[in-house]
Amino acid sequence: MMPSEYYQYAVDYDGDGKRNLLRSAPDVLGSTANYLVGLGWKRGEPWLTEVRVPANLPWDQADLAIQLPRSKWASSGVTLADGRPLPADNLAASLLLPMGRFGPAFLVYPNFQVYLQWNNSLVYSTTAAFLATRIAGAPPLHRGNPPPALAFNDVKDLQTMLTRAGYDVGTIDGFLGLKTRQAVKAMQIKYGLPADSYPTVELLARMRSGR
Repeated sequence: MMPSEYYQYAVDYDGDGKRNLLRSAPDVLGSTANYLVGLGWKRGEPWLTEVRVPANLPWDQADLAIQLPRSKWASSGVTLADGRPLPADNLAASLLLPMGRFGPAFLVYPNFQVYLQWNNSLVYSTTAAFLATRIAGAPPLHRGNPPPALAFNDVKDLQTMLTRAGYDVGTIDGFLGLKTRQAVKAMQIKYGLPADSYPTVELLARMRSGR
């Protein structure tokens, strides 16, 4: 926490009269929870659910900026990971495909967006959210069959080409962050590829050849 956040959100959760975020695990946990509530976290609501997606889904809908009711995702053929129907309610959710349309799939909720404010790393936040579901009793991840991840230098080359094409990828650092994924999606749409925001060898080859 920044000093201002400490003064606003830190709590004495172990009751010893001090807000100690260096040596008191209860104070750290209580203060973190209080901070997340301050950012908009809603108690009792989920933040991530693993799901199964149909092969004919409009992949450009898999975007954290797109929030649809779970009933809408259900009508599009999205189910729980074990094949059971989704709750057909109005809880807003975004479809997250961390490794593209052939990898694991998740619905993420407003609480997940709140957690991204805490740590704006998609990998970190997804890992933390899925770990929470496992602690709560969820089964192991359905890994799917995603394409091989691009090498670090290939991601940097991709980011460089995306920047030259006018897209904002943030820092050219070889990491697949949220801005890079948005730029990848735009380029996939341009080339008529499934727009699942995950860079592939095919996309990289198309961009290098300029075709």
